[in-house]
Amino acid sequence: MTIRIDDYYAPATFERLKTFADGQETPFVVIDLATISRAFDELVESFPFARIFYAVKANPATEITELLRDKGSNFDIASIYELDKVLATGVDASRISYGNTIKKARDVRYFYEKGVRMFATDSEADLRNIAKAAPGSKIYVRILTEGSSTADWPLSRKFGCQTDMAMDLLILARELGLDPYGISFHVGSQQRDIGVWDAAIAKVKVIFERLREEDGIVLKMINMGGGFPANYLQRTNELAVYAEEITRFLQEDFGDDMPEIILEPGRSLIANAGVLVSEVVLVARKSRTAVERWVYTDVGKFSGLVETMDEAIKFPIWTERKGELEEVVIAGPTCDSADIMYEQYKYGLPLNLSSGDRLYWFSTGAYTTSYSAIEFNGFPPLKSYYL
Repeated sequence: MTIRIDDYYAPATFERLKTFADGQETPFVVIDLATISRAFDELVESFPFARIFYAVKANPATEITELLRDKGSNFDIASIYELDKVLATGVDASRISYGNTIKKARDVRYFYEKGVRMFATDSEADLRNIAKAAPGSKIYVRILTEGSSTADWPLSRKFGCQTDMAMDLLILARELGLDPYGISFHVGSQQRDIGVWDAAIAKVKVIFERLREEDGIVLKMINMGGGFPANYLQRTNELAVYAEEITRFLQEDFGDDMPEIILEPGRSLIANAGVLVSEVVLVARKSRTAVERWVYTDVGKFSGLVETMDEAIKFPIWTERKGELEEVVIAGPTCDSADIMYEQYKYGLPLNLSSGDRLYWFSTGAYTTSYSAIEFNGFPPLKSYYL
């Protein structure tokens, strides 16, 4: 396939990234902070009524945290390790929520002692831990949502609970001395179907109404998670289209009684800011008559590209080599047979591609460094640079 740079980066941005990259040893990812800054501004302009909580798990680099801190972002934290890293940059605990529903009681206590007062939950056991370790805190319950079939990286099943249980948990939260604050959901990462937000918001509306009318609990917040897409091989709608439709869904269901709205973007803020650069190690065929070439590169599933699992995320791959294209299998360098990125989906790369050539993986700012293994086969974690 032919990848056009202009579909992913402004010419000046890519030139700056590539000029820097050409002086570095592969593999690594280089990330343009100005692109992240513009993406954050666009999100704020598109959802002026929402509070933004950056999902740190997407890329916990201090450079990104400091940038977003200075732009007024809040932060969605998944562990005590992320918490310490973000607090070390001077972010106040009032700008942090503990968004992971799976957490140890002692970690809840740690967050509470550091000043965090907003916690996600989706189970009674976790809620009781919060009541003991973080008394009086604000609680939001994550609900299950539909839409996994239209998200490239589904997130419901492991996280969330059914509507009736969500209401039971919020009632119990009040009984335990906690503040039943709101509802959260996540429609799945890289979600293409905007209508999935409509169904989720309608479900939340029912919970708000029933708790107010039947139990006297007035919820104050909807956390809509992330899900806004990045620019990969398959094109998506612009953020403005998502914003227009989601705002309409909220207004139709809540009108003038709009609760506080929280967004937790990760991928949509930073993916398009990154270029992962790898080197071709070998190009080989499996037999004299094999049609397909295997392209082995020095980066793989265990060094930043785990989202190629089941070929879920299809990164655009560009090379300076030109000429006739041929379908290839693309695999990583490790001694693990699972380290194959693309085999079913047929990428086309130039016939004259050879060892030592570089591959530029576009839109790789998110979930690459944070997914990279520490020392599988002895390979070090994926290097990263921030311009």
